[in-house]
Amino acid sequence: MTRVQGLGAPWGSGHAELLPRGHRVGDWVVTEPIGAGGWATVYAGHRADERAVRAAARLGEAAEVALKIMPTAGLAPRQARNVAEAARREVEIGVRAGHPRLIRLLDSTVLDAPDHPALDGAVVLVMERATGSLRDLLDSGVTEAEGGRLIAGICEGLAHLHRVGWVHADLKPENVLIGADGSVRLSDFGLATELTGTHGYAAPMGTLDYLPPERWRARLGERGVQIRPSADIWALGIVIHEVFASGAPLFPGATPVARGAAVQEYAAGRAPLRMAQGIPEFWRALAADCLAPTHAARAAHSAGSLLERITAAGAGESAPARRSRPPRLGRAARAVLVAVAACGAAGSALWSYAAREAHEEPPRRIRVFNAERACQDRTDRDPRCSLGLAVDPMRPYTAGNVVPTRVWHADVLDADCQLLRGEAVIDESDLRSTHWFRVRLPGPDREARAWLPAVRTNDRPELPPCPAPAST
Repeated sequence: MTRVQGLGAPWGSGHAELLPRGHRVGDWVVTEPIGAGGWATVYAGHRADERAVRAAARLGEAAEVALKIMPTAGLAPRQARNVAEAARREVEIGVRAGHPRLIRLLDSTVLDAPDHPALDGAVVLVMERATGSLRDLLDSGVTEAEGGRLIAGICEGLAHLHRVGWVHADLKPENVLIGADGSVRLSDFGLATELTGTHGYAAPMGTLDYLPPERWRARLGERGVQIRPSADIWALGIVIHEVFASGAPLFPGATPVARGAAVQEYAAGRAPLRMAQGIPEFWRALAADCLAPTHAARAAHSAGSLLERITAAGAGESAPARRSRPPRLGRAARAVLVAVAACGAAGSALWSYAAREAHEEPPRRIRVFNAERACQDRTDRDPRCSLGLAVDPMRPYTAGNVVPTRVWHADVLDADCQLLRGEAVIDESDLRSTHWFRVRLPGPDREARAWLPAVRTNDRPELPPCPAPAST
């Protein structure tokens, strides 16, 4: 076991206090926190021994590493076993399934910290450090050629994993890391499942937005639920859509569970697969194959065969570049809540969707959706339940960037075009999107326009792209 040296602060109220800057864990020194998830906190670090640092530099190894700390103290026995099992999977894949498209495991250890019970027994995984994730790139925008290269790298990593008998089982942009040279590295194998024949078994866990239709109704047996490589292919289809739709979700819904219901409607043949406009035809067809509604239909499209199609089309290397996203504000400024405080006078009343049936909806009208359940059944147009329309979708969605006219849940607006690459917006249920609709304001001025974020509607009408407005 590795002892923690110089630890000044106990666990405290948050992971940021777990390992302060400058503290040593075995052969490594913590420099700063990188991020935190449900089971772990990740820190940047470097070798404690300067001679080792210089030796690594001579060998061309990175001086900085990522330290993934997975505490087990204070957990129920089953939870502790889950953490230990997740760590075991990561180590096993790092040792047995090494590949240039998988994040590299450099070391692993267990902390010995008897004076700090919250740390005692924590698992530490030392990995090569990436410069960011695919999610970060979606925040700032990628060209079509760059997106194709990234997807080809993901396919290469998945093909290797499947070939050596593993399913990733949690593929998403956050788990696709980008190296300093721009290369793709699949990461976070805590839910990876080893195949025994055509499938494996795992606990019913995963990121809801990337689960295939069959997982929503999978039977839970003594060994867990069945996991097959086609689950990764489904998640790849979702990722392809997000890459070319600037992170916009494919299935409608204000929450992951609601979007999961939309997935099941599609799988049952009761709803079509509606991708965002502007996705290049090659990638649209590839994503559609990945998103075949059944395992049997998806099984025909392995990661290897998809990579062959990408290579044959030259889409992973030399696809023509599409126009990149306009310059954006800092990430902290982008992650603003869509719930804008009630301000200004309420505008003219909009006609209510009320009793209109979906099939009667005019083709370019969209219905407003408020994720606050308490506001969905109200008809009194209380200002506290009103929502703002933006003046400029390229600026932060704050009170200073909304028009005086307010809208409410179930109002219907006329939309004339859509913008896929606007300012990122997050609603109350943590749904995040850069997708906006330009809508007509009610009233006598038929030319008055404003912008509704796509997280404020479940509708996805076929609309032409809007020209990117010049920010003021």
